[in-house]
Amino acid sequence: MTAALTPAKVLLLAVHLTTHGDVAGLAQLHNDHPGVLRKDFLLRILLTHLPETVNPVEYVGILKAVDTEESAPQPQSSLDISPVSALSETQATKKANKLHLVPLQCPDALRGEPDDHLASFLYQRACRMDAESGMLAQLPDLLVPFLDHSTALGNWIITTVLPFVRRNVEFYAEITPTYSLAQFQNLAGPQAVRYLLARSIDVKDDSSHLARDLKGLIAPWLHDCSRWVQSGSNPNSDVGALDPSSSVSCPGWEQVLQWLIDQAAVSWEAVADAIQQWGGPTDANFGYDTLLELPEPRQSYLEQTYARALLAASYMMQEATFDSLAISYRMCTKGEMLMGHECDGRPLPEVLSSLSDTVSIDIPHLDGSRAASSLRSDLLQAHNPLTSPTQEAVSLLKALILSASVFTLIGVPCTVRKAADLAFIRDEKEQKSQITKLFHSLSNSLQSKDDEFWMRSRRDIVWLRDWGREAENSNPNPIKGVIATITRQYVERETLRSLLAKSRFSLARRLYEDGTETPLQPDVIQDVVFHSALGAFDNVSDAKRARGGLKHCNDILNSMPLTVSTTLPGSRRIQALLRATHALSDYRLVLKQGEEFSPVVLRVHSDPISIIEKVLQQNSKAYTRLQEFLEMGANMVRAGLLSRERSVLAQDFEMDDLDAQLFVAERRIVSMCIEAALREDDFETAYSYVVSRLAVLEPGKAQALDDKWSWQAALKAGLYLRTERSQLPTHLGTASGNPEIRHFEQRIECLATALRVAPTCQLQDILKSFRRCEEQLDSAIKEEAANEAAWEARGDWGDIPGTFDAQGPALGAAQSTRNMSASAAARQADEAPMSLFDLSRATARVAQRNLNVLSSLQGLAAGESAETSEASEPSKDRIRKRDQIREAATGTLVSGVGWLIGANVNQGHSGTG
Repeated sequence: MTAALTPAKVLLLAVHLTTHGDVAGLAQLHNDHPGVLRKDFLLRILLTHLPETVNPVEYVGILKAVDTEESAPQPQSSLDISPVSALSETQATKKANKLHLVPLQCPDALRGEPDDHLASFLYQRACRMDAESGMLAQLPDLLVPFLDHSTALGNWIITTVLPFVRRNVEFYAEITPTYSLAQFQNLAGPQAVRYLLARSIDVKDDSSHLARDLKGLIAPWLHDCSRWVQSGSNPNSDVGALDPSSSVSCPGWEQVLQWLIDQAAVSWEAVADAIQQWGGPTDANFGYDTLLELPEPRQSYLEQTYARALLAASYMMQEATFDSLAISYRMCTKGEMLMGHECDGRPLPEVLSSLSDTVSIDIPHLDGSRAASSLRSDLLQAHNPLTSPTQEAVSLLKALILSASVFTLIGVPCTVRKAADLAFIRDEKEQKSQITKLFHSLSNSLQSKDDEFWMRSRRDIVWLRDWGREAENSNPNPIKGVIATITRQYVERETLRSLLAKSRFSLARRLYEDGTETPLQPDVIQDVVFHSALGAFDNVSDAKRARGGLKHCNDILNSMPLTVSTTLPGSRRIQALLRATHALSDYRLVLKQGEEFSPVVLRVHSDPISIIEKVLQQNSKAYTRLQEFLEMGANMVRAGLLSRERSVLAQDFEMDDLDAQLFVAERRIVSMCIEAALREDDFETAYSYVVSRLAVLEPGKAQALDDKWSWQAALKAGLYLRTERSQLPTHLGTASGNPEIRHFEQRIECLATALRVAPTCQLQDILKSFRRCEEQLDSAIKEEAANEAAWEARGDWGDIPGTFDAQGPALGAAQSTRNMSASAAARQADEAPMSLFDLSRATARVAQRNLNVLSSLQGLAAGESAETSEASEPSKDRIRKRDQIREAATGTLVSGVGWLIGANVNQGHSGTG
């Protein structure tokens, strides 16, 4: 039926069948009219009108038939020509002329095959399926049957389409593709690589994706010749940037290497796993039993640059674990093999076990400053000596990996880059910091009680100084080791310090005291022992000396008896510190709310004596243990806690300074106990401390040492007023039986003591208090006398058992005379309270026997002696208690109240008389 169709109607019918997806009808029409539906026309009709949703399997057959010019399989039914049968020839011709068919040739078509119509069709059809319908999954069905059609088409399918389809369909189908196939093909090499690997390490639950992507995406992609740059082909290209000996380069591959070392800094596990699973750039998964090979120059370029990247990745790994370092060591070994060098195949643990016997590492042509600069520049560049394909670069990297492993195994995590910084920059402060961390970790190790562990660790740390090289390098700034700036003596000091801290005393004596070698001088050992003892003291939580931290401190102090004797000043001071701390352990002491006392506070406190005041505040009746507190204060002084240098290990201070500090400490503690007794209303104890401890004080010494505590404590005692809570005296002795009078007398005595030791500027206020107390005493005496007289006046002696009426009056008179109280006798003396002028005269009377009398007042005192003697005549028979106190107080008042005596005494006396 189709034989009668004109060419125009054949074209129109072919378009109709293609538009409706009738591939079988189109194949039959092509068989009937091969002259009209030529190969190019048929491919253009399919490219223009065949819906992209049609499965490629349905029309691959006709494509093969067109390509081989063979007849397609004939369908069983006849074609329906009704769509064009009604058209006249003129109409058919006009419609045929209006057909707009897509040309097979396009700018982005496959290079090298401009006349290959089928290749052009497949290229455009694949791009249309991806861009217009997103049928990436069907692209292999369309293209794989034509892998052998041509070399250009096959390479394009394997190196471009296959990686693109795998990434977006097989590997990461859940992500919408960022680029279409046509856009991906036109991407620059580095950009295409970043796209292919963008999701390789996003899936954190399976680190094998990177190896799969390198093998299935990157390796096939590298076989695209368009990705390579030949020497001289592009004057603007940097050919051989990673390998100057090569005449070719691949910017995309260089981006792969840069991406790998960047990822090694953040995802070393994925990178390490990929490197272990991937055999390198020659390990490619092409699929479909296809095998592509690269020319030898390109293959050599890939291997050399990959080896450089392995070394660079080791420097970039930021994970500081032994597993990562072991992987870095394997990567270094693999790079060494790729470079063609002899390789020691031993794993890292085996090398570390014989570290001290490892062959020394020599880097003759590289100094620290250049290496530090190279570490911070592009590690992949050919001029970088750290990753150059030389044995020296590999040896240096191995030494750094071994050094980092020593740090990490001891317990101080260290990366290769950190070890490189230590070795290259040679910062002594940083190296000392790392040494401190090493020994701190050794002390906290579970093996710290094993002497062999300490011996091995000591050898390894010494190896870190010079990597086994004893001779000096001629280079002015050589790379010697990761702690090369640290002296051997410093290492030995820290070793001894750690041994003492962990109570490995026998090993410490064996290494530093009993052995034939002398790693440390005696003065250094003494210094280490003292500082270690104080370090143990600072970490004490229990202040008991017989257990815990204080016992450990004492054990350290006695750990090296041949070198550190108990007669050394440092030993004596630490012992005094221990005694003071132990004494504090008997009391409850909280310096801050909810924070118990810690012994280290005693060492760091700006005023350790004030801690005793806290003890007195928080422990009831503690003030009664005055002697114990005085010994505690003396030990604080002997420990050097009050010295100007504030160091237990300071040089001996002058004996005068020590005596002065002991005096000040004693005065302060006595004053604190007096004030504590007054707070607890125990005036009797406070009074006893004043008269027994403060009254005997020499005023000159107190003023010379600026004693501001004694007179204040005496003044507070003198100002104390009895209350219902005040404790009663246990015995009266010769004092008055009246508690009020007795209390006033004691207060006057305390105020007199305050007058003796107070500075001149404070005398006026103390005198006012003294005068008020004296007036109160006189009032109390008069009141008692009045009460006794009233009681005697109304007394009925007849009611008293044992008396008789006849004898009553006489007996009463006799009893009144015999039982006269001190206050009554005082009343009979008819003495009025002394005025300030009277007090001044009394002061002048005793000035001649007082050591502190001013010479300027001696004449005045002598001139008034007669008048003062007359005033004292009525009291010869009985001297009152307050007069005794007054005379004692006036011993040092002459200099303080001389201004009072300067007045006209005779006028004052006559005025008061």
